[in-house]
Order: sequence, then structure tokens, then C-alpha cells
Amino acid sequence: MSHNPIALVTGGSRGIGRSTVIALAKRGIRSIFTYHSNTAEADKVATLASDLGAGAVALQLDIGKASTFAAFADAVRDALKTLKAERFDYLVNNAGTSSSSSLANITEAEMDDLYAVHFKGPLFLTQALAPLMNDGGRIVNISSGLARFSMPGRIGYGSIKAGVEALTRYMAVDLAPRRIAVNTVAPGAIATDFSGGFVRDNPEVQKHLAGMTALGRIGLPDDIGGVIANLLSNEMGWINAQRIEVSGGVHI
Repeated sequence: MSHNPIALVTGGSRGIGRSTVIALAKRGIRSIFTYHSNTAEADKVATLASDLGAGAVALQLDIGKASTFAAFADAVRDALKTLKAERFDYLVNNAGTSSSSSLANITEAEMDDLYAVHFKGPLFLTQALAPLMNDGGRIVNISSGLARFSMPGRIGYGSIKAGVEALTRYMAVDLAPRRIAVNTVAPGAIATDFSGGFVRDNPEVQKHLAGMTALGRIGLPDDIGGVIANLLSNEMGWINAQRIEVSGGVHI
């Protein structure tokens, strides 16, 4: 591991990704992070990281368009030069979209989008970026509690996330010769703008979800970002191919 490691975090301008970039910056770890369209929020995150003493470079990326990943890898090479490095150490496949469809109303187009963003995206982005990673690095893929337990209206999202957990194990096998560990973090319900702020902005939803959770509340982005940052650390280096649920104990 390089003396001054660098992380690449997708979806780093908001929610869990933003929290991860800031948690890493507090540990002195620099980041390259992606945003989809909100340049202003991306700039705010980069400034926050810089204020914490860690450089951060924001790059635009649509994780659902794998055809752009080769060009994105070139942009990452340029960003690494800005950070005076040739390679990075940590990859967090976080960027995603929500879905609230059931068996009765999910469409083929929606399922294709979920597959492109949540499964195909992390798979082919990791393929494109692995040559730029240092041996001995670490990857975290983001799943969901909904891959373990089932709730109405999540048939596409939960099923795809279950696929991400299998993908994690296969990545761990294929990257083992390079000593790159790959793990899954599976958040529970988190108060972010995800699903249009469905959890964050609805007291009744929060009360319902808190009632299912052993620790008695919904999650916050910082409940997850700190866990991801810790999982990337050298102290966690012997954890590999594991699913770590960070949900406060939902449905235990």
C-alpha cells in the first residue's frame, strides 16, 4: 500500500458516497470521486475534503453507460497526475439509483436500467480501472439490506443487489493474485435524497423503519461512510469476500 493512499468513490457528491469521501479525508486519504450531473455539490465536497487536508478531484460519470468507461479511465489517469500519483489504492462502487416497483408493474426498461447501473456498471468499471489500482488494494461494493430480507415494491432493486453480492465474491477470486480484497457493504434504510428523499422526508416511514430496527432509529449517511473508510484501512486487510450489513439490526 502506498504511503499516501488514494481512493476512487463513485457517486461521491451526495449521500453515502459524500460521507465516504469526507470520512476518508478525515483519515488523510485523498479521493477521486464521481458525480452524475450536480457540479455545484461535487465542488462543495471537493472543497470540504481539501479543508480537511486531503485533496479531492471530481469527475463526471454516468455509471449506467459502460461504453464511456475507457474514456473515464483516461480521465482518472489525468486526475492521478494532478494528485502526483500513477495509481490509486481503493475503489468504492457506490453510485446508484432507486426503484420501487413490484412484480405487477416493473417494466423491462426499468430492469435493464437497474442492471446497467448496479451490476454491469460496477463490473465493467472495475474491469476498466483495475489496471490503475495498486496491488494490495481494496474494493468495496455497495449492496442493500434488501438483498437479505424482502419488502414490497423492491423486486428489481433487491434482486440486483443480491447479484452484486455474488459479483463481489467473484471479483475477490479473480483479483486474488494481486492481493486486492473485495467486500460488500449492505446499508439498511438511510436518510438521504435516495428515492426522492422517501426515508429522509417522511416521519411515518421513519417511525415504521425504526420499529423494525434493533437500535431503534433509521440510518444516516455517516453511519455508512465511516464503516466504508474503516473497511478500506490496513487494519481490515484480512477481511475478504464478505458481506457486512450496516443497518442497526433490521429484521434480526
